[in-house]
Amino acid sequence: MVTAAAGPADRPASAWAPLRTAVYRNLWLALLAANIGTWMQTVGAQWLLINHSNASTLVALVQTASLLPVLLLALPAGVLADSFDRRHLLIAVQLFLVAVAVALTLLTLTGRMPPALLLTLTFAFGVGQALTLPAWAAVIPELVPQDQLRSASALGSISVNVARAVGPAVAGVLIARTGVAPVFGINAVAFGIFAYALWRWRPGNARAVEVPERFTAALRAGSRYVRHSPTVRRLLRRALVFVVPASALWALLPLVANRRLGLGSGGYGVLLAALGVGAIAGGVLLAVIRTRLSANQLLLIAGALFTVALTVVGTVRAVPLVLLALLPAGMAWVTVLANVNAEMQLFLPSWVRARGLAVYQVCFAGGQAVGALLWGLVADIAGLVLAYLAAAALMLVGTVTSRIWPLPDLRSVDREPAAYWPQLHLAHEPDPGVGPVLVTVQYTVRPELTQRFLAAMDLVRGARQRTGAMRWGLFRPAETVDRFVEVYLVPSWGEHLRQHGGRLTGEDRAAEQRARELTDGEPEVRHLVPAAAGPTLSDDREAL
Repeated sequence: MVTAAAGPADRPASAWAPLRTAVYRNLWLALLAANIGTWMQTVGAQWLLINHSNASTLVALVQTASLLPVLLLALPAGVLADSFDRRHLLIAVQLFLVAVAVALTLLTLTGRMPPALLLTLTFAFGVGQALTLPAWAAVIPELVPQDQLRSASALGSISVNVARAVGPAVAGVLIARTGVAPVFGINAVAFGIFAYALWRWRPGNARAVEVPERFTAALRAGSRYVRHSPTVRRLLRRALVFVVPASALWALLPLVANRRLGLGSGGYGVLLAALGVGAIAGGVLLAVIRTRLSANQLLLIAGALFTVALTVVGTVRAVPLVLLALLPAGMAWVTVLANVNAEMQLFLPSWVRARGLAVYQVCFAGGQAVGALLWGLVADIAGLVLAYLAAAALMLVGTVTSRIWPLPDLRSVDREPAAYWPQLHLAHEPDPGVGPVLVTVQYTVRPELTQRFLAAMDLVRGARQRTGAMRWGLFRPAETVDRFVEVYLVPSWGEHLRQHGGRLTGEDRAAEQRARELTDGEPEVRHLVPAAAGPTLSDDREAL
């Protein structure tokens, strides 16, 4: 599970502060149970495949099958989470996950679980989690005060990693004594607990959902926001350069346990527990460490630690040394991902939060899924040692790029909604579905201020495109020296009304204000809608 968090406060709240809120505490505990069940299922599925031919690829495909649905479905899931009641959506999805876990249990118990079916049901379970992630991430700000959102992010990481420590260890013991089927059964119960906790939660103020956008329009709006946001693209890039090489550790660890260290399912659980313990320690210490080191310094240290861990795990056969290397690897994992996740949550405005987080989850899960398959194939062809050394080299290169693509500093960025555009005065009110809408804004600028005005309008362009504009341009009439005309095309009148109604942020207002300060008088705004049915400029050929 991925939780979301960020807050503007410079002084971090206690890592445990959100647990004082009863609703958050109950859901966090239920989510912890679900995370434990998920890790138990992962270990059970991998152990069912450990003795098959091509085991390296099959075991790695368990992780791919779990995470590939996030790559395929996270953005549509984000649209659903931004458009409909998130609590109802979450409850329905958890019940679906219970049904999948029950099917896994019964088929395994009756001996009817070939590898293809196991991977298919694992994929189905991944579909449910893909639908859960954006909605749950977007719900967190409704559960805790804003000054505790960073702490809620750390607690989310702690939940995942407590589960990583406990789940595999419990699964290893159960598999050794009773087989894999009971592990899948416990997972079904765990998700039933989470569904019950969500059913008991009664939001005090139901989230006000505006008239939902059409599905494809909402998809385009979310992808458009990410495409025109340099900050979001920078954060996604940082996540990918870490996750792809780091996925080798998770994907190939069962083979290291079995083939290089001579461990059974219980020993594999102990290795995962070491990773989990390190991650828990990293989650608890992160708030303190963040006050002493910058986010980019943390990235450098975490990348270096993970590089060493990959090298040790891939080349050393002594169990104590491998366990010792896995502890800082867990700390590094949670340090990088909690920082990137918190920065995403801090930056994304509320109207597109679930969709933006869904894109982050696509990169995170897609990087893991593709990386797991890549490293599994490398291990089959060249062996485990070379696969781990190649991953370590790639991790080192990615760590160095933090000097080129550092995390942005968002402490002074105003991301609060700002509906500051003046009220529309229209001769007739177009239907919301009418489009495209061509908006023109004419400015008067003294010649000596032209270059400063052009630079300021570049920031305005970004705001227009992030919040709805398909096309944008700035022109000047050839007949004058002091006039500029901004032109942008919005898919529909309803989309433009959403720009007026809350898509803009304080940062957008500041950018527009800087441009307005360089102009004389009030700009002249015109809204041009299609005059009649027939061919218009309405073809939106943007790729999703």
